[in-house]
Amino acid sequence: MHEVPEAMTETRTAVKPIIVIRNLTQAYVSRNYGMFGKKEVKPVLNNINLDIAAGEIFGISGESGCGKSTLARCILGLIDYKGEIFIDGTLQQPGKQLNPASQMIFQDPGASLSPTKKVGWLLEEPLVIHRRGTAIERSRKADEMLVRVGLDPLYRNRQVNELSGGQKQRICIGRTLMLEPKILIADEAISSLDVSTGAQILNLFSELRQSLGLTVIFISHDRNAAEYLCDRVMVMSS
Repeated sequence: MHEVPEAMTETRTAVKPIIVIRNLTQAYVSRNYGMFGKKEVKPVLNNINLDIAAGEIFGISGESGCGKSTLARCILGLIDYKGEIFIDGTLQQPGKQLNPASQMIFQDPGASLSPTKKVGWLLEEPLVIHRRGTAIERSRKADEMLVRVGLDPLYRNRQVNELSGGQKQRICIGRTLMLEPKILIADEAISSLDVSTGAQILNLFSELRQSLGLTVIFISHDRNAAEYLCDRVMVMSS
């Protein structure tokens, strides 16, 4: 079970919280010996209370299996939970995905991108799905996003297998930003990258916070990286 230290429940003064979490509890239920076996309840999160300020980079660190990703999925509304989560003042419904206001970046950028599609198509796809803009507007926005994440617009004609790990992660970040979310959750976003490339991605998150006013939740087992990037860091333990 995990509890947030009291010192971490205080948000920055004079800044309105965009995420408010009250009495959040989450547990996994499994059955032993098949579907008719005895239920086993495994607590994962225990009575978490937390405010995250608008425009803050908030770190969540801790060992593997301590509930970091579970907390992120609760915030995104991807899994059920007990308690209350408010996003920008609105009470969220457990199990209802918060899309597109909140977006998530995952550990393995290659697994998130289709190897058969070009970068321009991958960036424009979220806009096509949500029926935003004309073809010309979507193409222009994709080019602008490439520049924003530190890549030349000519990368729109490349395929995923032509990109380095860091370039793939930049594309993943750009893709999540195409729908202009308020909250970006990065779950172990640099763990598959070398130290130098990871540092560049950390700096990119900082730049995006400044230029877009994003709220970033940075999840990492690397506490040093979290402390380098984040305004505050919450450390979770088993």
